[in-house]
Amino acid sequence: MSTGSYQQLLDSLIHCNEQLMELAKKQGQQTSQALMQNSVEDLSKAVNEGLKNPTGLIEHQVNWWQSQLQLFQNTMLKQAGQQVAPVIEPARGDRRFRDPQWQENPWYDYIKQSYLLTAQNLLESIDQLEELDDDSKERLRFFTRQAVNALAPSNFIGSNPELLQLTLESGGDNLVRGMKQLFADLQRSAGTLNVSMTDESVFQLGKDLASTPGKVVHTAPLFQLLQYSPSTENVQKRPIMIVPPFVNKYYIMDLRPENSLVKYLVDQGHTVFMVSWVNPDLSHAEIDFEDYVVDGVVAALDAIEVATGEKEVNAIGYCIGGTVLTTTLAYMAARRMKQRIKTATLFTTILDFSQPGELGVFINDGVVSAMEQQNSENGVMDGRQLAVAFSLLRENNLYWNYYVDGYLKGKTPVAFDLLHWNCDNTNVAGKTHSTMLRRFYLDNELIEPGSFTVRGTKIDLGKISIPTYFVSTVEDHIALWQGNYQGMLKLGGDKTFVLGESGHIAGIINPPGGKYGHYIGPSADCSPEEWLEQAEHNEGSWWPTWQSWLVEQNKAKPVAARQPAPELADAPGDYVQKRLNSTVAKGEEVA
Repeated sequence: MSTGSYQQLLDSLIHCNEQLMELAKKQGQQTSQALMQNSVEDLSKAVNEGLKNPTGLIEHQVNWWQSQLQLFQNTMLKQAGQQVAPVIEPARGDRRFRDPQWQENPWYDYIKQSYLLTAQNLLESIDQLEELDDDSKERLRFFTRQAVNALAPSNFIGSNPELLQLTLESGGDNLVRGMKQLFADLQRSAGTLNVSMTDESVFQLGKDLASTPGKVVHTAPLFQLLQYSPSTENVQKRPIMIVPPFVNKYYIMDLRPENSLVKYLVDQGHTVFMVSWVNPDLSHAEIDFEDYVVDGVVAALDAIEVATGEKEVNAIGYCIGGTVLTTTLAYMAARRMKQRIKTATLFTTILDFSQPGELGVFINDGVVSAMEQQNSENGVMDGRQLAVAFSLLRENNLYWNYYVDGYLKGKTPVAFDLLHWNCDNTNVAGKTHSTMLRRFYLDNELIEPGSFTVRGTKIDLGKISIPTYFVSTVEDHIALWQGNYQGMLKLGGDKTFVLGESGHIAGIINPPGGKYGHYIGPSADCSPEEWLEQAEHNEGSWWPTWQSWLVEQNKAKPVAARQPAPELADAPGDYVQKRLNSTVAKGEEVA
């Protein structure tokens, strides 16, 4: 490395250190302290449980030590040229140790296997504590996993053969480029480090993504309503209204023409409307969940009637958008309003929050109270902090790999449409976030008749009597399918449940020709496990089956295609264009 490169690297380190200090000041101290207090209490419980039955833990530690001794012996034999079977191998799909040197070089192979044995030992030690309560055990597993994966040898130059070779061959230029990228990311972060995932400059909304033709037919403080242009001569009489999650932007359902759910529905002869939520700032601090119901979904129904003359729609809700939609159905039923939503399709929608998935590690009274205070002080929950939290639920694939590629290898992030959407963060209004945390995740009020209110009206999910079509996914770690199924049982009316393969996004955005299959089972008030035993596996996308179900719900004859007024502003509108301080690379040359 040249003297100039050393100076550049040193300067970058100084700047990054200054930014890290500033970033630390922005962290929610109450929330951090509550999480730390939880960790101390959980660790104390674990130690006490371990002391009650030390024999099992000692035996487990002895087995680990013997494995380490066996590994060292194997390494010496491998160094001498003998072939030996590995003591442990990376899990399927673990991409951290793909470089051949992790297998071919005896000592790097030793580092890898020793790390894997230690990680396995730590996590299994928690499972050995049979008397420890499930919540404490789950939190210990999660935070232990975070620590173990953060300390993986693949994350450090000195213990990663690929990084060491790259640094030597480039004279350290990879580190210089990486430090510049780190400094840029720190400036764009909020409380926690948002690692660049993709090149923002490649995609333009309305051109490359969110490109299905349409118009903005209604603008309100909380949302814009998009109407898409038809591609068929005739359309179903009843329009479709899509309610996306307000914690992400809607265009996950309209990325590119070949995987756009919006385009698929338009091509099947539906008049499609999309709610595009505002990206909240401090002026929206007082917006609460009930406002998304009344000033959001109900107001969108009125706007659709103005645009088409139709009083009834088929509705779709995705994730928390599905929770909003279902709450709207219960609100309208409680107020004995004419039911203008005739069917509801709910993607990965949680109604029963008793099984919150891995997000449950953050849900207890102490942490929720701290986050409520933070929301009250800040007015909004910064979407960039939420993005890091969700990334750390799958830390090796969604955080540390980008950390290594960007900061240690010095690579410029590639362009990828899904990652562009994933990094296009949205804030959540402080009041809304607090309501979701306490009244849904912590107290699970939504499934208790009369517990949750919308502007003074007590709601009961059991009063919902329209046909519903639930779609969940096998590998969803955000909205566990078993919990979604249990929530479905709280509704009245005819219910259909479909279980897609893959996860929260890929299992839903799975157009015809996609690689994932799905399960369809009988409508029955049985357990999720019993339902799955009876369900039939089908190859390919569930979209065509769902389209057939939608057609069955539309008894009226098709009508002439509806064109949005030509003088209106083009979709995707301007609400979706508002970005937070970017957490993705700008595409500039990093030299």
